[in-house]
Amino acid sequence: MSDYDYDLFVIGGGSGGVRAARIAATHGARVGIAEEYRYGGTCVIRGCVPKKLFVYASKFSEEFEDAEGFGWSVGERGFSWSKLIAAKDQEITRLEGIYRRNLDRTNVEMHDSRAVIEDAHTVRLLSTGQVITTRYILVAVGASPNVDTSLPGVEHVITSNEAFHLDELPGKIVVAGGGYIAVEFAGIFNGLGVDTTLIYRGEEILRGFDMDLRTTVRQEMEKKGIRVILNDAFSSIEKQADGSFLGKTRNGETLAADRIMFAIGRNPHTRDLGLEKAGVEMDASGAIKVSTDSRTNIESIYAVGDVTNRANLTPVAIREGHAFADTVFGNNPWTVDHSLIATAVFSQPEMGTVGLTQDEALSRTPNLDIYKSSFRPMKHTLSGRDEKMLMKMIVDAETQKVLGVHIVGPDAGELAQILGVTLQMGATKADFDRTIAVHPTAAEELVTMREPTERLRG
Repeated sequence: MSDYDYDLFVIGGGSGGVRAARIAATHGARVGIAEEYRYGGTCVIRGCVPKKLFVYASKFSEEFEDAEGFGWSVGERGFSWSKLIAAKDQEITRLEGIYRRNLDRTNVEMHDSRAVIEDAHTVRLLSTGQVITTRYILVAVGASPNVDTSLPGVEHVITSNEAFHLDELPGKIVVAGGGYIAVEFAGIFNGLGVDTTLIYRGEEILRGFDMDLRTTVRQEMEKKGIRVILNDAFSSIEKQADGSFLGKTRNGETLAADRIMFAIGRNPHTRDLGLEKAGVEMDASGAIKVSTDSRTNIESIYAVGDVTNRANLTPVAIREGHAFADTVFGNNPWTVDHSLIATAVFSQPEMGTVGLTQDEALSRTPNLDIYKSSFRPMKHTLSGRDEKMLMKMIVDAETQKVLGVHIVGPDAGELAQILGVTLQMGATKADFDRTIAVHPTAAEELVTMREPTERLRG
């Protein structure tokens, strides 16, 4: 009989922690898990899942308009924010129930409490004060929205957490930030009829993605009526007598809004977790330092997901959690390859990407063939909407290996998933060329682009 209460105790009931707990339990481990809020984590409860539901809701405004180009007469229409919130809450509750049932089916003991680390083998539940011993500890607490605490009036802003629970839809909003969360919420609010401004301190939105896609998404957002302010940031925010807000920027602009939302990044949720007491090393941002197998500098403590700040995506956290459980409890050691990850940004228009950006590819090889196609999607030939689709393929000119594929347009995320498989297998341009096109689709452009639009040499 083990001297510990558990073989594994997981702190954090998000996607990565739950996957690790379930897989470890199926390998025969005695597993406990603690979650202080709701099971499912940021993604399911107040992240990608409710956000995608909001994206769907926001697109109907354009769908109604486009329908007329196909002969439909759309009658009187209206939108109820409260109905959307209620439907979203019902779905999130259903999903949390699934997470709980799956844990229960694998005999993982759930503790609805915040847990903190006492030492390398001990955690304490704050709700009851119960002290639990465990052979291994897995930290999977994710990250939380960042705000500029030095900004005068920062107490007046909301983050993505609050955006999912607003009592009423604002008539006017300013979103601060240029990453995928900021861009997605700007599209959501704009699609729901909100006067929307996006302000970002950088030269172009969506830092880290291919520049052609960044520019295209921003231009299309502006066509839809979103005002995008670049190279600027808030210097102060004041609440007005009528409950609205007035934000002043570093470049001297004054922005009035019913709500001001900050989406300027996320910080690992490690504060007051007891990691310092246990001797776990973290970086300056609070992210837990781990090896390729997710182990910290303390032999019995591991960490997965956004709290490690490696690749902050839900599917990555799930893979990391699974790899940890198989390695430690399943006698099947393996690690996650973070070098090639397909991802989507549910901006409007949508963006899907896999592999290297053009700048990243140039840093590895000086000789590239760039294939690029920009066109109006077939749907909009009748709808009349002024919206372009972009497809870009980056190819190593010497080996003809496809290094990256980047798409802006309808269903770009769906395409990125399949393209991720092809790049994972090492597909070459010739592999794409000899694939018969599916017609009429937008995706056929990927196998019909024959001549490079750019040849970069040296």
